[in-house]
Amino acid sequence: MDPQGLYAWDQTGLEAVDAIVGEPDSAGLVMLYHFEGFMDAGDTGEQIVERLLESQPSVTVARFDVDRLIDYRARRPMMTFRRNAWVSYETPRLELRLMRDATDAPFLLLAGPEPDNEWERFSAAVVEIVERVRARLSVTFHGIPMGVPHTRPVGLTPHGNRTELVPGQRPVFEEAQVPGSAAGLSELRLAESGHDVLGVVAHVPHYIARSTYPDAALIVTEAITSATGLVLPDVAHALRTEALRTQNEIERQLAEGDDELVSVVRGLEQQYDAVAGAETRGNLVAEPVELPSADELGAVFEQFLADREGEGPDGDGRRGS
Repeated sequence: MDPQGLYAWDQTGLEAVDAIVGEPDSAGLVMLYHFEGFMDAGDTGEQIVERLLESQPSVTVARFDVDRLIDYRARRPMMTFRRNAWVSYETPRLELRLMRDATDAPFLLLAGPEPDNEWERFSAAVVEIVERVRARLSVTFHGIPMGVPHTRPVGLTPHGNRTELVPGQRPVFEEAQVPGSAAGLSELRLAESGHDVLGVVAHVPHYIARSTYPDAALIVTEAITSATGLVLPDVAHALRTEALRTQNEIERQLAEGDDELVSVVRGLEQQYDAVAGAETRGNLVAEPVELPSADELGAVFEQFLADREGEGPDGDGRRGS
């Protein structure tokens, strides 16, 4: 089946892209992509997309047919009912946009809800789009929950066929079999088709993985900047401000918590430092550290997460878990 049936070009946006890539000194565009719905601990990818759309004007280049790709009964779009009538409907949008960074350098952003249906056809469409717009590098990003403390630097796992663009990172897994995603399949098909692709995954402390964690989005943004040359100061500044505020709030929660809560974080710190020390010594066997079980961790942080969820939207603009 023809993958082009899943999307339609916006002529104005496509002509703008053609004018850019048609220039003699053009090396091709970077395409960032992130799809809502798959695992994204700490809202890592969602924060980056949101800040990009807030800080930079964009031109639509292509639109996917969400009626074919999205199961509305699984993820129901919001509608507004006022007095005695429906007055609005939040139409899901999965679009390719042309944007520019702080130096006026152009790049592409493909974002929206993850398709529920026709993944192979969708991935073929992504490959087709990359070839049509002459994207030189496709970059995807999200967060995963890890047994790490919030008091240590956020770790990264690069993947794809251009992992050297995020140097200094050791592989976390030798091999792992996990539920698939449309982003993962698109990466696989792009690489199989000979296109350069990079994935950047942030390690989010698992006890706050359901809450927005700006530290993870910030470190991923910095990795994207380093790997692609894109300059995104507005995004980084907003995330840095939110990261400081979130860290202060977490420390306040810990200060008001019980001894068991503090001991869990301290245990994770000891484990993190032991592994880091083993790597420095060239010995990957860390010294044994006694840690709580997964059930104990969940019980201890249940109240912490419930408190954040109960706060909801507040004056600083953050939401709960």
